[in-house]
Amino acid sequence: MTPILRVEDLHVKDILSVPRLDVRRGEVLTVVGPNGAGKSTLLLTLAGLLRPEAGQVWFDGAPLDFGRNLSYRRRIGLVMQAPLLQDISVFDNVAAGLRFRGAAEADVRRIVPQWLERLDIAHLSRRGPRKLSGGEAQRVSLARALAVTPDLLLLDEPFSALDAPTRAHLIGDLQSLLAETGITTVFITHDLDEALQLGDRMTVLIDGQVRQIAAPEDIFAAPADADVAAFVGVETVVPGTVSRSGSGMVLVQVKDQELEAVRELDVGREVLFCVRPEDVTLHSKKRTPGSSARNCLSGVIRQIVPQGALMRVTLDCSFPLTALVTRASAREMGLAEGRTVQASFKASAVHLIPR
Repeated sequence: MTPILRVEDLHVKDILSVPRLDVRRGEVLTVVGPNGAGKSTLLLTLAGLLRPEAGQVWFDGAPLDFGRNLSYRRRIGLVMQAPLLQDISVFDNVAAGLRFRGAAEADVRRIVPQWLERLDIAHLSRRGPRKLSGGEAQRVSLARALAVTPDLLLLDEPFSALDAPTRAHLIGDLQSLLAETGITTVFITHDLDEALQLGDRMTVLIDGQVRQIAAPEDIFAAPADADVAAFVGVETVVPGTVSRSGSGMVLVQVKDQELEAVRELDVGREVLFCVRPEDVTLHSKKRTPGSSARNCLSGVIRQIVPQGALMRVTLDCSFPLTALVTRASAREMGLAEGRTVQASFKASAVHLIPR
């Protein structure tokens, strides 16, 4: 399938370097990464608002002319972190894109109420932007972008300034609208939950470099390198060496522990041994014979940190191992710093990154 948007050998100052990035027609591509990774720089370049030093952006098979791109801008919708509304009514803000594109007033009067209704802001039609909450203002901004039925929708962390309940509600509504309309979307965010909920594919951008592009669940299960692993929440990342291999399984020597993983690698290969904290189970006693976990080891609790409804527990197992347990489980096991407990995780939960 020919992508609707293609980036080739893109360089923007010393901030961003992208050898290749495709956006498939009809997909939601999320771009994630830590602060300063170059996410907003990428989006501004895709919007034609920032000229790269080198490289090319192709849209619908044609190269984007960064000097004269008015026709391109008329085919895209852009929503920034700040709503950027004009000091006119909500109705006229939503109508602004249509009028800029020369839509007939009869069409404006037909289309705008539809999007006001779809984004649950019809009751705000006559209100000015100064009397809107942050969530309401961002709904107006989204309605304005969607009303023009763009070929490409670009979203730059549009929910980052909203409180958690407002953000969750708005993301749910946006997810439904994108599924309904099939509008190709590039969604910039540093929030992994947003990326998982909205994205068909995910691009991880770190230090201005694209590190991995895949389905979100594939990146979470198999990060490409240590930086990606750390960003997507793999807290146990330790060096090891393959000591035995065969039948699709390997044993990895990690410090003084020999641990099992599902993988085909040569003996002697150095790897990074990765385990997500939610895949580690803690026991106050040694595991029962019926357990399916192939990796079982003892460790001393070095730190317990509350995290909402969960507790993050870091063990010293000759290497640091992090687990997430519920508060109820922590109380039942009497977890406390300095106590020795048992930890277990399945071989299939291990991800190995060859070095």
